Amino acid sequence: MKIHFDDFIYGSIDGAVTTFAIVAGVMGASLPAVIILILGFANLFADGFSMAAANYQASKARNEFVEMKRRQEEWEIDNLEDQEREEIREIYRKKGFKDELLEDVVRIITSKRKVWLDTMMKEELGLIEDEKNPMHSSVSTFVGFNLVGLIPLIPFMIFMIIGIEMNSEAFLYSIVSVCSAFFLVGMIKGKIVKKSMVHSGINTLIIGGIAAIVAYFVGYGLNLLIS
Repeated sequence: MKIHFDDFIYGSIDGAVTTFAIVAGVMGASLPAVIILILGFANLFADGFSMAAANYQASKARNEFVEMKRRQEEWEIDNLEDQEREEIREIYRKKGFKDELLEDVVRIITSKRKVWLDTMMKEELGLIEDEKNPMHSSVSTFVGFNLVGLIPLIPFMIFMIIGIEMNSEAFLYSIVSVCSAFFLVGMIKGKIVKKSMVHSGINTLIIGGIAAIVAYFVGYGLNLLIS
């Protein structure tokens, strides 16, 4: 099973944000730690599976669409050869090629079926075939979501295991750990997309922090209304 890091990062960020938002919301409502764990784990498995399934369906649908368009272009090359050759000529004329050079480009591209087909897919339709396996993408999303999404819950799990009821202290450790996770995941994302790792880490940290703050005050406000 091959892990795709772009899907892993996507799942990681969403998992950390949504799980910590639950933690912050429950803490804002002053509910017991057991509620945090119940809601947190329910979110991990249910939302993680939902994201993975959605990613699988989206990747599979895109691959099927690209394959359908490729078969269509193959038929046109076989049955409308002159028209397709003229389309290649027009594409490269717009790129600035002309006269003998233009004809050489058209001749070279149309002399090899795969090159001709790939050129039509990219230049005419703007489609590039994705070699990623939809199942691998969905598993990468699920693993990232659950692995990083578990981090905000770990302090509460540890405190509960050792029998200490100190929600505020556990929440503080949860904040520190999830902020570190946000920043680290953001840095990895920055490295993958070849942007500033520090800047990407800070951006991810800010996004996660805003989600957590909103969730905390929603929980706090609901607690005031109910009590």
